[in-house]
Amino acid sequence: MLSTSHATPAQLAPGPATHAGAAPDTAAAPLVSASATAPAAPVRRRVLRSARDRADNRLFERFAATRDAADRDAIVERFLPLARQLAASYHRPAEPFDDVFQAACYGLVKAVDRFEPERGGAFTTYAVPTIVGEIKRHFRDRTWAMRVPRDLQERSLRVDRAVLDLTRSLGRQPSVGEVADATAVEPEEVLEAMEAGHAYRVTSLDAPRVVGEDDADATFADTLGTPDDGFSRAEDRVLIQALLLTLSPRERHVLQLRFEYDFTQAEIGERIGVGQMQVSRILRSTLARLHRLATASDDAAPAAGQLNGPAAAVARRA
Repeated sequence: MLSTSHATPAQLAPGPATHAGAAPDTAAAPLVSASATAPAAPVRRRVLRSARDRADNRLFERFAATRDAADRDAIVERFLPLARQLAASYHRPAEPFDDVFQAACYGLVKAVDRFEPERGGAFTTYAVPTIVGEIKRHFRDRTWAMRVPRDLQERSLRVDRAVLDLTRSLGRQPSVGEVADATAVEPEEVLEAMEAGHAYRVTSLDAPRVVGEDDADATFADTLGTPDDGFSRAEDRVLIQALLLTLSPRERHVLQLRFEYDFTQAEIGERIGVGQMQVSRILRSTLARLHRLATASDDAAPAAGQLNGPAAAVARRA
């Protein structure tokens, strides 16, 4: 006997050929599952996708015919989730997601403007490569701090991925040869790619360099060396001394008064007992002789103590 607590309404309702108190005709009222009457989930998804594709096609056809900005905005807004999904798949921790998403949106707008619905293809088939290409172009042209050739950029990224994979699988840092075998490139190219990877991010010279409490305000610029002009001054002293050995005591005294003590020609004349014109001739002839000695060729160079070459700079400064 069928329990009413587990019977369906179709089982409890009497059939046309039953009488009161008689058993229901199960052949006339078969049991039907409620789940079998409802459409399956994949079928519903296909129906919804088909309806959405038809609506998208109508929107694209109308935009292609009118080029209305409102239709363009509606299409872009409709496919923004696609751009966000692609941006998330190519996002890197060192790069702000908003920048990557902006590049993806720019690629989406380009795809909308260039799509031709009369060709019969789906928009996503055309939009995905366009958006991905724009994201890759963003990483290639906008994220590197220094300009690096495209092939070297791609090789550097491939080497970085190989290093991570090998480190994970080997449990240690891989050698250059192992990375070269994994990437099918020469070891020299691996080293070049690793060196180029340092150009992706650079540190500002004004960035703080904390090495201790006393150096809290120190920057990286403080660690850079500066040209030491002490070497050039030492060379100048040696050259001047060698050149002065070719002069007479009187000529050396006149040069000292003029260029070391900054006396005028008249004051020098009073000191050595000659006129101003005579001092001018002494200076002119002395400097001319120093210039000839300084610019003399190696085979006609003066004797020991009379140098040439860089001494010309000293004579010109004099």
